[in-house]
Amino acid sequence: MVIGQPTTEGAHTARPAPTAGLRQVRESLGLSRERMGRLLSVSARSIENWERADRLPPDEGKRRLFAAIAQIRELGLTVYTPEGFITFMNAPMTVFGYQTALHEIEMGRVDRVLGALAADYEGGGY
Repeated sequence: MVIGQPTTEGAHTARPAPTAGLRQVRESLGLSRERMGRLLSVSARSIENWERADRLPPDEGKRRLFAAIAQIRELGLTVYTPEGFITFMNAPMTVFGYQTALHEIEMGRVDRVLGALAADYEGGGY
């Protein structure tokens, strides 16, 4: 079945997707394809291919990870200016054991990054 085409019952199918595509998320994070590939544990070539086709990763686990990264982006751009958000993602922070938010994502600790952003959003800050 093609997504967005009517089903036999006349309803449209829909796929859940982040509000922003892979390229938009990657660029707003200030990441190269190589770095985005490291975050998703794939090659830069895979990132390039998915961006060119305007698709998300085919693997469910990688799609979930991308959705979490997109959520970090969304919250981060709510809390900070675009420049401030890039600083948040790249600056070593005590809450992350003097590692960066990008490193935390790479190590599979997305929840810690979301927690730090949520605390900043609520004014608790780290």
